[in-house]
Amino acid sequence: ITIVDKSGVHSLSICYCHCPGALSRDMQLFQAGLFPASFTRPKTAFTFAVLDDFLLDNLECGTSVMNYYSKIRRLTSSIFPLMVLDRYRELMRAARQWRQCKLYKWHGFAHKDDQPKDGDLALFCPACPQPGINLDLSTGTVTQSDDTPSWLMTRYLVMDGNFKAEHMHPVNPSDEVSLMDGLGFMVSDDRYKSHLAIARDHVQRSDCNNH
Repeated sequence: ITIVDKSGVHSLSICYCHCPGALSRDMQLFQAGLFPASFTRPKTAFTFAVLDDFLLDNLECGTSVMNYYSKIRRLTSSIFPLMVLDRYRELMRAARQWRQCKLYKWHGFAHKDDQPKDGDLALFCPACPQPGINLDLSTGTVTQSDDTPSWLMTRYLVMDGNFKAEHMHPVNPSDEVSLMDGLGFMVSDDRYKSHLAIARDHVQRSDCNNH
């Protein structure tokens, strides 16, 4: 099996447990601290350490999967990095699944059967006015009576747009698999399409005579 670690890419021989009641191969790899790239007949696995390291590099340094795996190949063989096995696509898929597993754990869905609902995997902001939590809906004031100015408890909704996203249309949309459809900050795909079906785009006419 091919093991991808922070120290490089390694080829190891492993022996699975075949005792009665033994776990499946992918679960045995999980218990050993390895994240399999596939779950039926795993041939490649990533250590938990390398996945955590990539998520940190991606967050703080903006490192892409391609650049990060190029570094791993260079660590494995500084002279002939292109001779190292290419597991770039496997790392892309495993990193997405690992990030989802971390989100499930951070939000309390790791060891229970409850499925998260819309927005359950989004970070909670304790500083924002939360109706029913730190904002009394009946009076519109803070639940704790103090001298806090009312403008501090005003909710501001700001709309922003990612204009680069429209240049990233997938080649095969049917092959795109969403791991967090509506569970995070973005609305689910079905609700978004339902909104587009009834929404109208109003084009504002310019009042300038020179254009």
